Amino acid sequence: MTATLLWLRRQLAGIVAILLMITLFVVARVPDSSSAEVERLAEDFEFAPMSISMPSGFEQKKIREVNQDYKHIDAWISSVGAGVAMNDLDGDGLSNDLCITDPRTDKVVVTPTPGERSDRYTSFALDPAPLPMNDNMAPMGCAPGDFNEDGRRDLLVYYWGRTPIIYLSSPGANGLSADAYRPTELVPGSSEESYTGPEWNSNSIAIADFDGDGHEDIYLGNYFPHSPVLDETADGGVAMNRSLSNATNGGEDYLFRWAGVTEGPESTVRYEKVEDVLPSDISKGWVLASSANDLDGDQLPELYIAQDHGPDALLHNRSEPGQIRFEPVQGKRPPMTPKSKRVGADSFKGMGIDFADFNDDGLYDMFVSNITTSFGIQESNFQFLSTAEDRGDLRKSLNNGVAPWKDRSAELGTAWGGWCWDVKMADFDNSGDPEIVQTNGFVKGETNRWPQLQELATVNDQLVADPDSWPHVTSGDDLAGSQRLNFFARTDGERYTNLADELGLDVPIPTRGIATGDADGDGSLDFAVARQWDEPVFYQNESPDPGSFLGLRLTRAAEASSGSTPAPGAPVVGAQVTVTTPDGSKHIGRVDGGSGHSGKRSHEVHVGLGDDTGPVRVHLRWRDRTGQVREDRLELSPGWHDLRLGTQAKER
Repeated sequence: MTATLLWLRRQLAGIVAILLMITLFVVARVPDSSSAEVERLAEDFEFAPMSISMPSGFEQKKIREVNQDYKHIDAWISSVGAGVAMNDLDGDGLSNDLCITDPRTDKVVVTPTPGERSDRYTSFALDPAPLPMNDNMAPMGCAPGDFNEDGRRDLLVYYWGRTPIIYLSSPGANGLSADAYRPTELVPGSSEESYTGPEWNSNSIAIADFDGDGHEDIYLGNYFPHSPVLDETADGGVAMNRSLSNATNGGEDYLFRWAGVTEGPESTVRYEKVEDVLPSDISKGWVLASSANDLDGDQLPELYIAQDHGPDALLHNRSEPGQIRFEPVQGKRPPMTPKSKRVGADSFKGMGIDFADFNDDGLYDMFVSNITTSFGIQESNFQFLSTAEDRGDLRKSLNNGVAPWKDRSAELGTAWGGWCWDVKMADFDNSGDPEIVQTNGFVKGETNRWPQLQELATVNDQLVADPDSWPHVTSGDDLAGSQRLNFFARTDGERYTNLADELGLDVPIPTRGIATGDADGDGSLDFAVARQWDEPVFYQNESPDPGSFLGLRLTRAAEASSGSTPAPGAPVVGAQVTVTTPDGSKHIGRVDGGSGHSGKRSHEVHVGLGDDTGPVRVHLRWRDRTGQVREDRLELSPGWHDLRLGTQAKER
C-alpha cells in the first residue's frame, strides 16, 4: 500500500465528515430569487413613509442612566423600550390612533396617525399622576384594551422599575387628551408620593381570556430579576443571565385573572394575581415577547413565551373558568433535526412571535424572531409550519405533550435576517397570502463590538451572570446598528424573499415594535414602526393594485354608556374567524389582544381575498360574557363590516 493510500485511509473519517457537511450545505441552501422575480414581486407593494407627530417640550436623552454595575454596558441596557400600538382610541371607527413608548423621553405618547384626519387632536403624553413614580423607571410598551368593560379603549403600560399602570378612558372626556385617562394600578401599591413598590422589569404583555370565563386576563413577562436596573445611585443588587442558552434566573412572570369592576361614573377594574401557574424554569426565563392564540379550536388560547438566553415555551391551555392552567408542550426530534429547531426546546434568543396560516391548511403556524447575523451570532428565525392533519389531530397531539410544528425557515428563505425583534404577519396587498414584517438591529455607534460579543459567547456559564464579565457596550459602540427592517413576501412558489430594499424600507436604524391596522379605512393595511433612540415612522399603504378584502370589527353586544367621546365597543378578544371563498379556499384570523415584542396590532380582523369580489362565507366562534362558546355563520360581501357579538352576530 502506497504512502498516499495509507494517508487517505487515516484521514477517511475526516474526509467523510467534510463531504457530508458540504452535501448538507448544498441541500439546505436556498437559491436566491432572481432580480427580475424580485422586481416583479415588489410591484405589488408600495409604502409612503410619514412622520408621526410627537409632543414637544420634553428633555431628550440618547442613553439611559443605569445601576453602577451596568455602567460599562449601559448601551446594552438601553437597547429596548421603543414600542407602538395601533387602535381606535377615539371611537371614530378607524384604527388611526397610536400609543408610543419613546425611550428618548421615557414618555408614553398618544398621537393620531398622519394623513387626512391627523388634526382630530394634538399629540400628548399620558400623565401617571397621582400614582407614585420615581426617576428609576421607564415604559417598555403600551397595550390597548377595554379592561373595565365599558366599551372604551383603555391603555395598559408596562415598565422597567415598577408594576404596570392601566390608564382607564374617562366616559365624560371631550376628545382625546391627557385628561381623558385615569391612571390606576394593576397591582395595588403604596400611596406615597415616590414609588417604593416592586421593581419589576417587564418586557411583554399578552391579553386574552385564558380561563374561558368571558373576561380578558393578562400575562406579564419580566426580563431582568426584580432589581434596581435603572437606579444610577445603586451599586449592585443586579445580575445578568446565568447562561446564554439556558438561563432561568430572570424576573418572575405573572398571570392576572380579571376579577370584576366597580360600577359608577368612574368605574375601576380589579385583577387577581394567580399563583403557581407556570413552572419555575419557564417563569424565570428572560422574556422578550409573548402571544396568546387558540390553536386547537376550543376557544381557550395557548400561550407562546419567547425567551432570550434559553428555551421558548409553548403552553397548552387546559384551564377552566376561575382556574388558569397550562401544560408545556415540545416538538418531536426526527432524524437530522437539530435540538434547537424544535418548539419549546431551542437555545436561541427568542425576541418576537406571531401567528398566521402559511400553508393554507386552516391551522395556525408560528414565526419566531431570533439573532441571525452570519458574522456574529448565527442562529435562525423559526418559521414553524403545522404538521397536524386537522384541529382534532392537533388537539390530540397537544394533549399528549407534543407540539406538531416543524421549522422550515431555511428552505422558505426566512431563516436569516439580522438581530431580529418584533414580527407581524399581515396581508398588505390583499393577495390571500400573509407577508412577514420584522424589526431589526441592536445598538448603533461607530466602534464595532462583534469580536468582544463573540468572545462572551465562549465564556463559561458560571461567569456570564456577573456583569463584570460582559464586554463594554456603551455610547459610541456598535452591534448590528445598521441592520434594516425586513419585509418577506411570498414568491410564486412556497419561498419568501426580502423586499425591504426595493420598497424603501431598509433604513439603517435599529427598530423594535411594529403595529398594523387600516388607518384610513381603504382596506389596505398600514403599519407603524418604533425605532430605538430615533423617531418612530408610519408607513401608509399605497399598493397600486390590491386585491379584494374582508374586514371585521367585532365588538361586544352591550352598548357603552353615553359620553362626549364615542365608544368603539369592547373588542371580542380571542374571537376566531374562518373565511371560505367561492372556490373553497379557507382563510383564518382572530381578534388579537396584543402580541409580540413591543408592537400591538389593531383589534380588527383583516383577510385578503385576492381576485374574489363576490360574497364569502364567514364562520365566527367566540365566548360571550358568561363564558359560553358561541358561533355563527354569515355570508358577507367584501369590505368592512361592524358586527356585535352576543348570543349571535348582528351587523350594526
